[in-house]
Amino acid sequence: MKFKTSIYTQALAFSLLALSSCSKEVFTEINTDPNRPSAVSTPYILVSAEKQLVNALRSEDINYRGAQLFAQYFSQNIYTDQSRYQVPTGYSDNYWTATYKALNNLNEIIKLNTDENTKAFATAGTAGTNVNQIAIVRVLKAYAFHSLSDVFGDIPYESYGNKDVDFEALQQNPDNLTPKYAAQEKIYKDILNELKQAGDTLIKYKSATTFGSSDIIYQGSNEKWAKFANSLRLRLANRILSKDATLAKSHIDDALAKGVFTSNADNAAFKYSSTSPNEAPLYRATVIANRKDFAVSNVIIEALQGKRGPFTAEDPRLAKYAKPTTVDGTYFGQPYGLPLSAGNIFPVDKISLPGDAINAANYAETLQEYAEVAFLIAEYKNWDQASYESGVRASLEKWGVSSADVTSYLAQLPAANKENVLTQKYLALYNQGIESWTEIRRTGYPLFLIKKGDVTWSGVFDGKPVSYTFTPEVGDKIPSRLVYPLKEQSTNKTNYQGAVAAQGDDLITTKIWWNK
Repeated sequence: MKFKTSIYTQALAFSLLALSSCSKEVFTEINTDPNRPSAVSTPYILVSAEKQLVNALRSEDINYRGAQLFAQYFSQNIYTDQSRYQVPTGYSDNYWTATYKALNNLNEIIKLNTDENTKAFATAGTAGTNVNQIAIVRVLKAYAFHSLSDVFGDIPYESYGNKDVDFEALQQNPDNLTPKYAAQEKIYKDILNELKQAGDTLIKYKSATTFGSSDIIYQGSNEKWAKFANSLRLRLANRILSKDATLAKSHIDDALAKGVFTSNADNAAFKYSSTSPNEAPLYRATVIANRKDFAVSNVIIEALQGKRGPFTAEDPRLAKYAKPTTVDGTYFGQPYGLPLSAGNIFPVDKISLPGDAINAANYAETLQEYAEVAFLIAEYKNWDQASYESGVRASLEKWGVSSADVTSYLAQLPAANKENVLTQKYLALYNQGIESWTEIRRTGYPLFLIKKGDVTWSGVFDGKPVSYTFTPEVGDKIPSRLVYPLKEQSTNKTNYQGAVAAQGDDLITTKIWWNK
């Protein structure tokens, strides 16, 4: 969708690479006169757009009050409504608006690299060639659009390589403020082609560097961007195997042949800064804003302790994911989905809060990692043992687990099967809320998540025995999607109504295409 917002006046003056990798070029970009948009470099736009996109994906609204709760990684210890699926419509509005703003800025890079009047300027300095810039931006746009579609279903969509009449988002000159909603099936299939074409271009020029240090994710490495394109294609093709097996397999086989992630060195991650105002989203919420209502859930803590689910060995990631309680130094997860009246029965000093590893100011937010790729390959190869072990090892090593503990944990790992692979994938996707929520919807795993009617906690409170069961406020199971922003009903009413007619009622219980 088109939102009127200027890339030039959005002082995401992202002290940008106050991100320890600062360069003279980046400081030059920051100091560009915002009143002379023709002088704004594409690397400057890219770093702003990358930050906008990751901020949107990991915001308090969509991640910490939404997907992280749906995946039962976090549990609220004061306001428990969202744990029980009462999601304010404002969360949808904020995520939708922020992501489309990032998409508009990414699209601006493509325009500057295709307009005959600006093509030459766009390649100045460390920016790289027109074709390479466009290829990287296509990958980022694919990521943004697939995440939006996984949250809402049918959405306004735009493609670089396909001028389908239903793809009306991001249109300018003239502005299109009422774009059609494209069907998720068409979006997914087009994104797979976008990733294939972008990846092929980046492989062709794999030794080149594009955008330089302004690219926070890969520091301009075409080769790594190509692996990301193919790894993301693996993710999305796997997701639609049950909907179009022939198409999905062709993309999976092609992506594997051309090269996906092979180690944690390939991980796609956006690293924030230790200095204001560019700290990571969770740090801004829990340290700067001093919020204590995002606790680690009893579900994942018990799973890591070997008390819940198929794994009985204590998982060394526990100390990375959560802090011990301050009252006695043990790990105790906030019971998931308590009624509002019982939300604060456990004082903050008696529950585990997010661990320092994920709550650092300069945390690197992961877009996709090698562990996920290994688990995808394990699934595609009928629960392959070697790929399964590679995924577990990669996740442990990513979180800084010692070599001795990695070896010990792997020695106790039960054999690969559907439940074990998908449960380990769930453990590895911690803090990647939208993706984990999506995988739970797709697979139904892990099996140990708290469901309607389950006892979430029982014990003694105020000298009396009590027992609480999980009772959702909306629906009876994990949300299938989020509702569209309210403003769409007024500003884009006709197309909104068309999307609802095609997809189903605008409710969190309506399944999206790949999940039907």
